[in-house]
Amino acid sequence: MQCRKCGTEIADKAIVCYRCGTATTDPVRPPAELRRKRTPLFSFVVAALLLLLALYMGQASRSASNPQQWQIVAGILVGVALLLVLLRVVRRR
Repeated sequence: MQCRKCGTEIADKAIVCYRCGTATTDPVRPPAELRRKRTPLFSFVVAALLLLLALYMGQASRSASNPQQWQIVAGILVGVALLLVLLRVVRRR
């Protein structure tokens, strides 16, 4: 039998060509789809923006009439940013 890609003479019972690696028969199942991986850049940019917003809220709380409320909002934003980064790191493993 000859390889259908490179033309090398191969054994009749061969599964793949020893020279080029081409399969001698068609695949039984179609190949699985590969999911496109997202870059971690988007997550880190969002986390950085949340941290910057939290810093701004912390500074704004100094001159606000109700600073406790703005400090809570800033703390929540920092928590969300850290959670976003943590989930991204854990998901990569």
